[in-house]
Amino acid sequence: MNTKNAFPARSNIALVAVAALTLSGCGFLTGNSASDADGSECQESTLRLATIRANDDPTTQGAQAFADGVSEATDGQLTVQVFPNSELGDADDLFASMASGQEVDIFYNGISLYPTLDGAQAFTVLSVPFLWDSYEQMRGVLESDRYRELIDEAADETGVRVVATAGDAEPRALSANRAVPTPEEMDGLQLRIADAPMPQEFARVLGAQPQVVPLSDLYLSLNQGVVDAQENGAISMVNQSLMEVQSHFMPTDYIRDVQAWYFSDQVWSTLCSEHQDVITEQAETAGEVTTDEVGTQMDEAMATLDSDLEVVEVDVEAFRDELDGVFDQFDGDMWPEGLLEETRELAEENA
Repeated sequence: MNTKNAFPARSNIALVAVAALTLSGCGFLTGNSASDADGSECQESTLRLATIRANDDPTTQGAQAFADGVSEATDGQLTVQVFPNSELGDADDLFASMASGQEVDIFYNGISLYPTLDGAQAFTVLSVPFLWDSYEQMRGVLESDRYRELIDEAADETGVRVVATAGDAEPRALSANRAVPTPEEMDGLQLRIADAPMPQEFARVLGAQPQVVPLSDLYLSLNQGVVDAQENGAISMVNQSLMEVQSHFMPTDYIRDVQAWYFSDQVWSTLCSEHQDVITEQAETAGEVTTDEVGTQMDEAMATLDSDLEVVEVDVEAFRDELDGVFDQFDGDMWPEGLLEETRELAEENA
């Protein structure tokens, strides 16, 4: 999706944002106001927050905590309406709506989705397999000066701003109908893969046969032998009942993600600094709710998988060694030249 070409020029943003806020249900201004520290006025507003996850998903629970916290912190001057389960569209729809300042103000989902926008491709580097050891390490890198700079650049290019990165996500793992403890066992595996470049390259390099299958069709595809393996994590395994059609689970944790609070940059620019501060503070607090719930659901999911199939100990270092240097070929193509090495150095600093 080429956001830069699809939506109004940045020079018209202020006029478009005011029209969107005044005339639509997005960021509706009621006229009640309070003076900000710099003399500008904080308007009473209603913001629409979307997720693509179900009501009981950690991201949706975090979104609701954010809505409650924002309302309380602003004494009701800011209201956030939560629309879960793709009620307002899929990720592409939501990004398009935010970039144009219409219909959707906030989207809560993984930072791994950001590169689907033209102008945010630099963030593809975050999905290089086995780059991260933990959520805390990845989040520390995202909060570095270098990545704050990249976030500002991407906001200018896309019209979608990441105002905070807070909230863990289940890491990607591997399940199959045979044990896959080492990279050699990947050879010939008919692997359902996400429609994303890093997972696909991961599969190809290790000799697997990657196939893109919609998540809604995955259970049936595994059951009918269209594919014999997949790379979702433990929570998704249980939620999709995949342990019924898989015999082995390998907790590779090969790709990690951090939840991002995406905001329409047009709408963000109309908020007073006091409200912007409240939003970023509550995003941090709500991210802790998401992280706690991910931990709880991961423990429950692993207990279920341990009882329903064989959980295999993986030689993660063997996978790392086999993939060493493979993704350097994308430097300067999928992300700015030198960014992978910069990211690795930042990862070491935050280890």
